[in-house]
Formats: sequence, structure tokens, C-alpha cells
Amino acid sequence: MASIDKVAKPKVLTTGNMNPRIRKAEYAVRGELAIKYEKLKVELEKGTPLPFKRVVGCNIGNPQALDQKPITFFRQVASLVEYPDLLNDKNAELTSKLYPSDAIERAKLLLKHIGSVGAYSHSQGIPWIREHVAKFISERDGYPADPSKIFLTQGASAGVQLTLQMIVEHPGVGIMIPIPQYPLYTATLAILHANPVPYYLDEAKDWGLTTEELERAYNEAAQQGIETRALVIINPGNPTGQCLKEENMRDIIHFCHKHRIILLADEVYQANIYHPEDHPFHSFKKVLKSMGPEYEGQELISYHSISKGMIGECGRRGGYFECEGLDPLIMDQIYKASSISLCPNVQGQIMVELMVNPPKQGDPSYAQYKKEYDDIYFSLIARAKKLEKLFSSLEGCTCNPAEGAMYLFPQIRLSKKAIEAAEKAGETPDQFYCMAMLEATGVCMVAGSGFGQVKGTAHFRSTFLPQPELFDEFCAAIQKFHEDFMNKYRD
Repeated sequence: MASIDKVAKPKVLTTGNMNPRIRKAEYAVRGELAIKYEKLKVELEKGTPLPFKRVVGCNIGNPQALDQKPITFFRQVASLVEYPDLLNDKNAELTSKLYPSDAIERAKLLLKHIGSVGAYSHSQGIPWIREHVAKFISERDGYPADPSKIFLTQGASAGVQLTLQMIVEHPGVGIMIPIPQYPLYTATLAILHANPVPYYLDEAKDWGLTTEELERAYNEAAQQGIETRALVIINPGNPTGQCLKEENMRDIIHFCHKHRIILLADEVYQANIYHPEDHPFHSFKKVLKSMGPEYEGQELISYHSISKGMIGECGRRGGYFECEGLDPLIMDQIYKASSISLCPNVQGQIMVELMVNPPKQGDPSYAQYKKEYDDIYFSLIARAKKLEKLFSSLEGCTCNPAEGAMYLFPQIRLSKKAIEAAEKAGETPDQFYCMAMLEATGVCMVAGSGFGQVKGTAHFRSTFLPQPELFDEFCAAIQKFHEDFMNKYRD
């Protein structure tokens, strides 16, 4: 028998020869701070003495990780579909005691149209569920939606990645993205070897957007030989929390129509609207349809998700995108690309159906559903206001209110001494600040540099998702840390 060579051999795949586009991609909300956060969580579990009793993950919009309770009706239906033996005649009496009648009927309907959650579905998503999504969109906007133009996906992120893959033909293609932006976009564009074309939101005007800024970004890209093909808009905003006015949306659509640009509307926070009387949500589909036949051919892709709103079912990975004005041959190609992954996960699809078709008034589960939904909604409003007030009270901080989404994005003005300490540590000033906060308090936020920001400014993004009963403790820890940090690095 030949002797085994115990000398370690070089690995075939290394960071030096891996796909360089993957190496280049960065995803701040799961970056260095999040890795440190996970390590601290393990240390706490082992009993290691730390200056805090718990870690709080405010780096990502992950509501149920911070103990937001799932909607009861949704989980009841999901559990029945997952274990259909509960619906057999022999278990009917027991099941009727445990579940309301409308949850039982919905589960039976879903199983009729699905078969088994363990089986592949249609690659575009279960047709019956797509019909319900189309009905939801039609009722929301007042304009018809076509189920054949709706694709169910593994969360909105998978839809964004798929459609960007379709759009990016060569390295000279540019995609306009807002700054600040959600890093899904820059990371995906890095992997696709495409050009982000940044346009800046105006912090002084509640993160507003002007067509003058869009024109500036477009023209600068053209001067560099970049072919701009699409514009990403996040509404309500992430990380900035603004909600666009209808007039502003019309300007954006006109800009895209004028320059023959596809509009990619990330609308996953459409249920997270906190001042509907002043800043209501309008979908880009609705606004586009209201602009008349001149804009009929404008290409638009809109995304939605079960991860946000009052649902927060992030781990189930459910979402959809709707296509408007796309070439039918491109629709065929999108279907082909979807088929390569066989289908989106079925439990995620089920949750999409429940999101767009929840209990109605008069249904047995409606009262509980409405109470649970409203309790979460009004608690988010209260926590957003409390955290905004805290950030605005901190020395050197200013913070715009959250009109929507789940985040605040305050600006922090750090001392020269703090900036020099950050440079010495090899970090950006806001990353340095956030890491110091994490190590002192256990609170994990994300540095503004991970989202993009105006040069020379520093920000951080925080969710306002920590549990209501812990919120005062959470705010007090941030306040004390900030005071200590500013005193330590005072010029």
C-alpha cells in the first residue's frame, strides 16, 4: 500500500485565484461588525464577562430575531400545510379545537392548488398564488395586473439579482443607484462586473431626490463611456426611511422614459408607512399607469417581500416581482433563468399568498389578525420616534425622521482626534465609532460608509426593532456610550 503523503499541499482554490468579482463584493450589513457581533454573542453564551448582558442586532431589518411575534393566522396556516395529516377526518375534531375554521379552510385550499410543500412548484411560482398577487396589486393601484407577468422569488433579493443579471450585457453597462443605498445593489453589480452610477439623495431636504441630480449622474456616466440601462429607486428608502411624493415619482418616470432607462422599484417597505396623511405610499406601477398612453411602453420592474411590513418572515425567503412594459421575448428569457433554479421555496410562496390575502373583516381570525398587525405597527411608530429623539439629542448628531421602512440614518460629526484614531486603526470614522459602540454596549449598527454617503460625512444606520420592553435600556446604553466616546476623543 502506497504511503500517504502527509505534507500539506497548496489548495486548488485560494483567495488569490478565486473569482475576483466575488472577492471585490462587499455587503456591509453582514460585514465586519456583524461578524464581531456573532463572536460576542458566543462569548456571552459561554459566560465570558462583558460590559453588557445581551447583544442587540440593529444591523439588519430582521424583526423576528428581535422577538417580533409572527402573525398567528399565518403560522397556523403554514403549520397545517406543512403537516396535512392534521386535516384528515380522523384528526378533524382535535384540529378544530386548535385552529380557527378559516385557517383550516385556507390550508385546504392551498393544498388543493399546491399538492405538497415538499414538491417542486411551477418555476414562476404557483399559478393560484400569482393570481392572488395580481388581485392584491390591482386593488392597491386601481389598475389591472397580469399573473403571467409576476414571478415569485426567494425574497426580493433573488428577484433583484435575477433581473440585474438580465440587464447587464457587458462591463460597460451602468445601473443608477441611490446614495445612500442598500448594499445588495453594489455587491450584485460588483459580481456582475457592471458599473454603479451613483445619484445622491439630499439629506438637508429629508433625503429628497431631484431630477437635476439624476441628470448630473447620467451625464457624468455617459462622459465616461458608460451605457446606463436601469435606475434603482428604493421607496420607502433604505437606509434613509424617506417616502417619495407622487410628483417626485412622476419626475423620475419621465427621466427614465426620456433616456430609455428601465426603472427598478424596490418597494419592500410599502407597508411600513408611519405618516400616511403626509407621506402616503404610491407604487411606481400606479403612478406610471396614471401618466397616460405616452408612457405606456416604459419598462418597470417592481419588487415586494414577506420579510418586512408587520410580517417579518425573513427566514422563509418569500417575495415577488412584477414586470411592466417588458418585451415578451425577454419575459421568456426571465422564465428560462427562473427555471434554472427550478422554483422558489414553497413555504415562502405560501407566506406571499397570506401577505396579499390576509383575513378579511367578518372572518373568524380577523379580530386577532388586526390586533396583532396594529400592535406591531403602532409600536414601530413609537420606537422610531423615541430613537429619533435620542439620536437628535446626542452631541454632534442630527437625524431625519423615519417616514417609512425600519431604519434611522443619523449623521455624526466626529472630532479630529476621533478621526485620527480611526485612521490609525485602519477604519473609516463611522466604522470606528460603530465598532466602539458594539464593544461597549453589545449594540450592532452599520457604518454609513457601507451604504455610501457624501464625501467627508459620517453616518450610521440603526433599526428601531429592539423589543419595546428593552427599548429604554437600549437607548440609555447608546446615550452613555456616546457621551463617553465624545469625551474620550474631545479635541
